[in-house]
Amino acid sequence: MTWTTFHRRGEVLRAVIETVDARRDGRLPMDVPGVAEAFGDELTLLGALQLHWHTRLSGRLERALAHGPADAEATAVAAWCATCDELPGIRMVLDRHRAAPLDDAMARASATAAAKEHVLLAGLSGRAGATTGATAVAGRELEERARATRRTAPHAAA
Repeated sequence: MTWTTFHRRGEVLRAVIETVDARRDGRLPMDVPGVAEAFGDELTLLGALQLHWHTRLSGRLERALAHGPADAEATAVAAWCATCDELPGIRMVLDRHRAAPLDDAMARASATAAAKEHVLLAGLSGRAGATTGATAVAGRELEERARATRRTAPHAAA
């Protein structure tokens, strides 16, 4: 990838993020100018959005947990919620395509990304298990708590 291609892809990704935030329908916006040239297909675009989400979430988690909060689990839940508030359109796209992937490749990619997110949540909040699978289960529980928190919080109506 050339430097120009890299920057163009970043510009298109920013336009995609603006679009998914505006539409809030969970659909991949393949109609955004430049998407086909920069990403090629739905799976590649979904992967770019997943990476953006994961990077933002992990940075927020690391900053929040850096000072050793009294309740690391609550801090992880709050970080997940705050990332949702910041990237609502991306979260909707990820959720939609996890629940209803377009094909088997997208189903596998979405499941892998979700498992990695769960391991991140659990690992950084001190809920790591004896196995990766156990850690992922603990992380899924934290994600479920975060989703429940968002549903009951005043800002969840967004």
